[in-house]
Amino acid sequence: MTRKKKKGLAIKLVASAALGSLAFTGVADAQLKAIQTATSISATDRKQGSEAHPELMAEFGGAYTGPQASYVNRIGQNIAVQSGLSRSPSDFTVTLLNSPVNNAFAIPGGYVYVTRQLMALMNDEAELAGVLGHEVGHVAARHSKKRQSAATRNQILGVLGAVLGGAIGDNGGLLGGLGGLLQNNAMQVAQMATLGFSRGQELEADQLGVQYLRSAGYDPMALSTMLASLANQTSLEARLAGGDARSLPEWASTHPDPASRVRNAETLATRVGGAGGKRNADAFLASVDNVLYGDDPAQGVVEGNEFLHPDLKLRFAVPNGYGMQNGASAVMVSGNGGQAQFSTGPYSGDMNSYVSAVFKGVAGNTSISPSSLQRTTVNGIPAYYSTARANSQSGQVDVTVFAYEFSRSSAFHFVALTKAGGASVFNSMFNSVRRLSTAEAAAIKPRRIDVVTVGRGDTVATLAQRMAYSNYKAERFQVLNRLSATRRLTPGQKVKLVVYAAR
Repeated sequence: MTRKKKKGLAIKLVASAALGSLAFTGVADAQLKAIQTATSISATDRKQGSEAHPELMAEFGGAYTGPQASYVNRIGQNIAVQSGLSRSPSDFTVTLLNSPVNNAFAIPGGYVYVTRQLMALMNDEAELAGVLGHEVGHVAARHSKKRQSAATRNQILGVLGAVLGGAIGDNGGLLGGLGGLLQNNAMQVAQMATLGFSRGQELEADQLGVQYLRSAGYDPMALSTMLASLANQTSLEARLAGGDARSLPEWASTHPDPASRVRNAETLATRVGGAGGKRNADAFLASVDNVLYGDDPAQGVVEGNEFLHPDLKLRFAVPNGYGMQNGASAVMVSGNGGQAQFSTGPYSGDMNSYVSAVFKGVAGNTSISPSSLQRTTVNGIPAYYSTARANSQSGQVDVTVFAYEFSRSSAFHFVALTKAGGASVFNSMFNSVRRLSTAEAAAIKPRRIDVVTVGRGDTVATLAQRMAYSNYKAERFQVLNRLSATRRLTPGQKVKLVVYAAR
């Protein structure tokens, strides 16, 4: 959650819970086929893309401004021109996003995105090109256009519906209509960029991505090796989360079938000529060295079951079995008993008005009637809460707002959605909010990628001990470097570590 100006964070979620453009897809053996693709970037697409671009940038942490950005832009533009949408690399805007989520996507108009977190999982330039080529393939095949038409027919429901509906089985819409429609066209295009594709569309994008790799002179097997790393990361995150709501990365949320996806990509690569071509591992590793890894402390960090924000000087803990996803405008909390978001908003010194504004932001044009506002104190912080009962297609649900007055000019709040009568599942979380001391805030350090050269006597075990984590050090090291459990390191080989960096 990014520190905002005095006006606070707007209560809006464009698509933070609906990422998935790299979603794994289980399909039969890949078959090369003729795919009808666009041959130009239309004026309409350019206009829509330019309008959606700021929304996406804001939603995913903004641009990462390190030296890696120009490298990613150059590789992305080179692979994008293979699509035939334009012969001019400058027609494509390729952005490295400052996001700790593994994701990549593209939108019509020549806009392509990859997160620094996904870049850190890659091991060579060809894998970067393969991922970006896959995303450009979605645009060339007009997948987003087809998806936008389908979404329009179904009415794109915004805010809490996409985020929280799954916890209560509300598949038909947000509590029977809460939240309203996303009317802004730029926001709709942004949302379309990050919703899941169908199995057939994913396979088509894989095929085009592999073809772009070959035509650009890269090893077409690179997409399959990158997908293998994603599969390993999925498995590791499931182990780290203990099978809770955070067990699947966003890009894998729509249809996780990693083994089938890897096999299909290998088959596609074989059918366009098999292995061979540049990988450019040294150039890539030189570029990814020192990139920020995981949460950016300026946006707050997730450590185990706790969220800590050194600039805002606050922390809270989620219940056991619940996971968190830190976004640009809110921290999402999810588990089997309900889901919630932690955020802030404009505050003028009146907590009654603040809580009312939060309920209004959640309800949109639908009227709900919160209970009378209750006052308490949480770890010395004045706190206020209220609950509203609402009807959903799956039955009655409770929407709880629990707000905290941190100062005369700042307030924060949870919005929680549970089955009727189940709001107490979040009581421990509501009561865990407290201030960080100056010393505690200063102790929160970012992590970064450190590319090192393997020396004599170095092993997976010895290098893994340098990883900036308290658990699963060897497993994290192996997944990060695409190493099998039996792989031995060779002196002179370059590998990635995750280490603490000075703030």
